[in-house]
Amino acid sequence: MQINRLIFPGFWFDKNTWQQGEELARAGVGGFCLYGGTGAQIKEFCARVRRASPWEKILICADYEDGLGRWVKDSVRLAPNMALGAADSQELSFEKGFLTARAARALGVDWVFAPVADLADTPDNPIVNTRAFSAHPQAVIRLAGALMKGLTQGGALNCLKHFPGHGQTRVDSHLALPVLSRTPEELFQAELKPFAALLPLADGVMTGHLKVPALDAQHPASLSAAITTGLLKEKLGWKGCVLTDALLMRAIGDECHAAREALNAGAHILLAMNDPHKVSRFLHIKNSPAPALLRAAHAQLDALCARSNQATPVVPPTHAELEDFNRRTARAACVWNGAFRLRAGERVRAVVLGDDEQAGWAVLREKLTQSGIQLTDGPADKVLIISLANYKSFKGRIRLTPQDESRALQAVRQARQSALVCLGSPFAALPLKGAVNAVLQAFCPLSAFQQEAAALLLGHHAAQGKMPVCL
Repeated sequence: MQINRLIFPGFWFDKNTWQQGEELARAGVGGFCLYGGTGAQIKEFCARVRRASPWEKILICADYEDGLGRWVKDSVRLAPNMALGAADSQELSFEKGFLTARAARALGVDWVFAPVADLADTPDNPIVNTRAFSAHPQAVIRLAGALMKGLTQGGALNCLKHFPGHGQTRVDSHLALPVLSRTPEELFQAELKPFAALLPLADGVMTGHLKVPALDAQHPASLSAAITTGLLKEKLGWKGCVLTDALLMRAIGDECHAAREALNAGAHILLAMNDPHKVSRFLHIKNSPAPALLRAAHAQLDALCARSNQATPVVPPTHAELEDFNRRTARAACVWNGAFRLRAGERVRAVVLGDDEQAGWAVLREKLTQSGIQLTDGPADKVLIISLANYKSFKGRIRLTPQDESRALQAVRQARQSALVCLGSPFAALPLKGAVNAVLQAFCPLSAFQQEAAALLLGHHAAQGKMPVCL
């Protein structure tokens, strides 16, 4: 029972049963990390597992980095962090955290695993990307710090991730182990700066599944005593809770052995494994952490539970509030460079690329059509190259396919004028940047951002955003 409290299983509403959740709660797990579900389902699940648990308090957690909408079917997704970086607004960052916390708390979720404090300084990084605020440490400190304050003000626990910095890697840790090839001096000048500055605001720190040979040539950061204890706790002085990234990720191999190594390295919480019962049995049979480590982990959980219990009741944000936040963020964030403008009556070719998640561009298409633009799939004097490519777990890449690039370049050569509209990652379509007359960066396909993209293409007003990354 004592060891089980350190286990926080993942719960997927589309594949797990509530009975499985209640069984794990009765076994004494310390909390759950939720994936999917509707608002009503989440609320009911939280109530059920709390009733089933022998602990006075368990912590319900979720990766609500961009509000609840990415995971909760009937909620609103909020603008990604890179858009906040382009807006360079601490006010909007605080508001994002505040709205997210209120929405999460209203469903019974205590702990939001945000913000991402990694740097967006590597175009080929397939998993950090638009989840990061900026390539610049000081910008990350300002904006992530504001978001953390918003989460706290809204009554949710926060979590810095992914220590010691996942930005300058080129591998998705869901698939394999990334390597961060930086010297200790470089790390302290870049990746570690946001973490070191933001620790006083943090409720927890999530270690990343990445190898940093300059710090530990043998173990990933999440399983490394040199990084978790030596660097984070001793050198940077972190006294709070340490949790692993999801143990089901392929970067670290066998999750049972990884769980044991993570605890011995100094982690307090084991997150989201494929088989929590198997991990529990493994840790109970000759693999339990030393009593001192177990006591330290329980003390951290006690402190977090006490802090969460102090949160005052909140009023959930309305749909209108969330959409208004996205509208104001889009207005402040979109970046528009180059000479290109659409006018009523023009025939314009649209080429859509990289829509892996079927996000679509229906709002942009509708706004342009309503303004008198005649959109076509065939040849035209002007062409819009619309990229929807973005990060996605287990995808392993961020760039457009060679086939998409070839199709786009052919369309550009056939047109008199061309513009690239990125409704996703600004890195994804980099090979096309030099071939077009103008580039519009919108960072995401949310409705408000598509509306703002249309307004900029039609010349209704000037763009306000500045690129937070180097292209």
